[in-house]
Amino acid sequence: QVHVVESGGGLVQPGGSLRLSCAASGNIFRFDAVGWYRQAPGKQRELVARIGNFGIVVYTDSVKGRFTISRDGTKNTVLLQMNSLKPEDTAVYYCNLHQGSLESWGQGTQVTVSS
Repeated sequence: QVHVVESGGGLVQPGGSLRLSCAASGNIFRFDAVGWYRQAPGKQRELVARIGNFGIVVYTDSVKGRFTISRDGTKNTVLLQMNSLKPEDTAVYYCNLHQGSLESWGQGTQVTVSS
């Protein structure tokens, strides 16, 4: 299994921005798919954004136009730029890396949007 480490979470006011980073050993472009998921208290884990085969990017409807997922090959990281944050974005955010039949998750990073 791949060691995955997320960072960048924290407390931010509504309308603010955060950038999450997911680090993994080796070339980040070797993974078939990379993505960010989140889980709010009392809710199921849901997909936030994903880069799949052929670079196809998918966002959940509630974050379209506000969040951007990308991969940084120089640092072997998956980034999630989150702008115009809302209280309903509050959750633990998890990085997911998929390579063939192997799926790896990070430990999660807390994002809290509150005034």
